[in-house]
Amino acid sequence: MHNDPEPRSKGQRKKNKKQSNLRWIIMIFFVTIAVSSTISYLSSVIMEHAGLVEAFIVLLLIVLLGVVFDIIGVAVMSASEKPFHSMAAKKVPGATEALSLLRNAEKVSSFCNDVVGDICGVVSGSASAIIAVMALRHPSSDAVKQLIMSAIVAGITIAGKAFGKNIAMNRSTQIVHFVSKPIYYIKSLFRIGKHK
Repeated sequence: MHNDPEPRSKGQRKKNKKQSNLRWIIMIFFVTIAVSSTISYLSSVIMEHAGLVEAFIVLLLIVLLGVVFDIIGVAVMSASEKPFHSMAAKKVPGATEALSLLRNAEKVSSFCNDVVGDICGVVSGSASAIIAVMALRHPSSDAVKQLIMSAIVAGITIAGKAFGKNIAMNRSTQIVHFVSKPIYYIKSLFRIGKHK
């Protein structure tokens, strides 16, 4: 009796995909812990020795980091592989790395939007609470400043993400290529180091 190998190959592919997804979930769990603890630690150390204005600047940087990664995540999900195939054929720096990002778009987007984006959201909330406590220790004029600063940060967060998504969808190719260039140069440095 002739056995068709096709069902086995489909089953193997499904099994490999499940294993790959499980590895990704485990990896992203530990990456999230590492990134979250790093950002939280750095922001708390800086804020501990900072004044109200410096603390606000740190908070603003955390928010902007979240917006930037949100733009990258949306751009990777929106971009097409076609222009990068043409660039890769012409050996344009970063084109091959861009294709790799697009072929792993779901994972890249998950890291940018869910990991970094959500962590920045949580840390910025904690930073806002620290600023509120700092303001309460100061005269009422500083409390008013804190309220204004918090309102500005909230506005920048919401408007920044909305504006960022619009840019990401309209300029997805340029953004993906811009992000892929540093990856290309870092990989080139490692290749040079190996040859030495």
